[in-house]
Amino acid sequence: MKNLLLMLACLAGSFAYAQNNQTMPEVILKDLSGKNKNVADYSKTGKITIISFWATWCTPCKKELTNINDLLDDWKEKYQLELVAIATDNSRNVLKVKPYVDGQGWTFDCLLDVNEDLKRLLNAPSIPYTVLLDQNGNIVYTHTGYLEGDEFVLEEKIKALVAKK
Repeated sequence: MKNLLLMLACLAGSFAYAQNNQTMPEVILKDLSGKNKNVADYSKTGKITIISFWATWCTPCKKELTNINDLLDDWKEKYQLELVAIATDNSRNVLKVKPYVDGQGWTFDCLLDVNEDLKRLLNAPSIPYTVLLDQNGNIVYTHTGYLEGDEFVLEEKIKALVAKK
């Protein structure tokens, strides 16, 4: 029994290590202009990067991105970061993404994950799903769901990354 518990503890520790050193996978998604973008490139910018999975039909997703967008200029200046929104709308709804983004005045990158390939590779359980990359491109924090004020929890995680540098 002790051996089994020790083995499980080792496996859990190695899983946590692997998860903490995970980077964005090599996946090509289209941006709103139809250009191909390799998601892994966001791991190579040297910037803290927020990756936010959302959909036009998801009210909490839209609220989260709106609230982050309200803080984004300040965050860019303070923390040298970038935001990338990954729309998971399916092929029936994908045509709603660009008009919605344009209507909100969002200027950050928005990519289309119509088949949810990236979402699956990251084992994202549901949306909204937020991924935080450190300056080295490692995934250091993930969060599922959104409650008003979660953006301030995210900012605390960002501040901790800046303090480490």
